[in-house]
Amino acid sequence: MAKFNPNDNQCSFCGQNIGRDKILLKGLQGASICEDCLKNGNLILQDFLNEEEKKEQKSFTENFKLIKPHEIKEKLDEYVIGQDEAKKVIAVAVYNHYKRIKSATKVADDSVEIEKSNIIMIGDTGTGKTLLAKTIAKMLDVPFCIADATVFTQAGYVGEDVESILTRLLQAADYNVKKAERGIVFIDEIDKVARKGAENPSITRDVAGEGVQQSLLKLLEGSLVNVPPQGGRKHPEQKFIEVNTQNILFIGSGAFNSMDKIIAERMNTHVIGYKADNKVFDKNNVMKYVSAQDLKTFGLIPELCGRFPVVTHLDALDKTALKRILTEPKNALIKQYIKLLQLDGITLKFDESAIDYIVDKAVELKLGARGLRSIVEQIMTNLMYDAPSSKKKNISITIDYAKEQFDKSIYSDME
Repeated sequence: MAKFNPNDNQCSFCGQNIGRDKILLKGLQGASICEDCLKNGNLILQDFLNEEEKKEQKSFTENFKLIKPHEIKEKLDEYVIGQDEAKKVIAVAVYNHYKRIKSATKVADDSVEIEKSNIIMIGDTGTGKTLLAKTIAKMLDVPFCIADATVFTQAGYVGEDVESILTRLLQAADYNVKKAERGIVFIDEIDKVARKGAENPSITRDVAGEGVQQSLLKLLEGSLVNVPPQGGRKHPEQKFIEVNTQNILFIGSGAFNSMDKIIAERMNTHVIGYKADNKVFDKNNVMKYVSAQDLKTFGLIPELCGRFPVVTHLDALDKTALKRILTEPKNALIKQYIKLLQLDGITLKFDESAIDYIVDKAVELKLGARGLRSIVEQIMTNLMYDAPSSKKKNISITIDYAKEQFDKSIYSDME
């Protein structure tokens, strides 16, 4: 505690006698420290912390393995089937982003400032958007978090603040701020915060629309944000943590339903007429022509479109792609079930006809790659329950067994 002591007024650190006009902090066993020593100690501590920060940045620069675009795509090919164009776009954007961070401490000429390029991915559910982002984060060994844009509301309304995105990133980085500042944030369902009726905006408040988009701008552009470590308004007494978003890579994702109609309408104005003799328009894959202009028409504000300069699309999955997803990747679903039963000493085999049946059902139900797991889970549940107690050591999944189990499921009612 602070104490003015006319008798025992000597500082235990510097040995000076402290007058009544200065503060002397008294500790246990008669030890004391004056305010001058406290100030000097604080300066030493700050210098130490700054040096540690420089060492950490240097360590990141020296130890971080920068993977080139070709290598990134090759790694993605091991886990994600198809989507070659999207993989190329994302590989280049991710490489440039982390090359920019790694070279920041080495470049003496700062006359050219390289800005980061956040990414926005457009594609139907189950096409691999989330898997692409997860795989890249795992590959680079950086903190990664997923945020659902549908839960956010603008300030003053019940719901989550956009700053809670960074709370999740901090948690993924074990509250290591410097590590979190080099992480990847995946914002799913970002199309759900589009303005309602973009061409004719409502005069009423759009709680989950434009207000949320405005709030996201600060995070995306690269600025200092005060982040509540335990979440938003539920813990008002908590101390905020300052996070710099300059080097955080944001990846937006959404299905953007009816986007193909917006693109087709825009493209028709370019491909019809006397000036469009040499134009080639692929009507079977309209989404590959998507641009920031289309995002604006859909309902994203121009400022937000500008914060996502890299725009790419993911193709809808056909039967061939779904079959490859089911069997080829390192973590393919079929391989996972074979491994699970192998741990029980059981050899599992899927007939080709059974695999084709699963794929056909996924296409019929329009569930994408995500639907494959739901269908296989339904087919395998009874077997996974009985197999560990059974004496059978070799099991084959036939098309008849697959049909029988699927017919018992809730999905059979959806046909």
